Amino acid sequence: MRTLGPGKLVIATHNAGKLREIRALLAPYGLECVSAGDLGLPEPAETGTTFVENALIKAHAAARAANLPALADDSGLSVAALGGAPGVYTADWAQAAACEGGPGRDWYLAMGKVEGKLAELGPAAPRDAWFSCVLALAWPDGSAQVYEGRVDGTLVWPPRGTLGFGYDPVFVMQGDTQTFAELDPEEKHRRSHRADAFAKLVSAQFPASA
Repeated sequence: MRTLGPGKLVIATHNAGKLREIRALLAPYGLECVSAGDLGLPEPAETGTTFVENALIKAHAAARAANLPALADDSGLSVAALGGAPGVYTADWAQAAACEGGPGRDWYLAMGKVEGKLAELGPAAPRDAWFSCVLALAWPDGSAQVYEGRVDGTLVWPPRGTLGFGYDPVFVMQGDTQTFAELDPEEKHRRSHRADAFAKLVSAQFPASA
């Protein structure tokens, strides 16, 4: 298995909130993290039907374009009562919600879309949900490794908190009372689906630190 050494690592994202979390999680390991956005790399079409497929698409594209190792994250919210939706299409729901107002992603309307679909199922509809995260680490020669994380919880309404991004304001982790957007960022880094995936990456890539 290939492992990371000192030097630059491309974070294959243009999402500022995701970039902040990944940089914070990697800070202890001496890597110089640069984002795909900073390097002006195009965003590849995410044509996969799973988180793993999309994470690999992004990681391979960034590694080839920058000629550097690249780390990509594909993550999202799945709602049990909605058959696992939005799932891999998590960001697309926000994109679709923003269409009438112009370009960009409107996460508040996306959260409202989830809530609306639950409301259509009636007040007894279960509100169980989970966040998934897949990290794909790729090298310019085409080799890659994948690490998967998950955290289970429930959905609340209305949204609460301003510290997170995406669907964080409506997600409460199992056994907790605060939404992800109400948690201190350091606490979220310790407990989230992304933290779960990163713990597996660190165990494999930096075993002396795990």
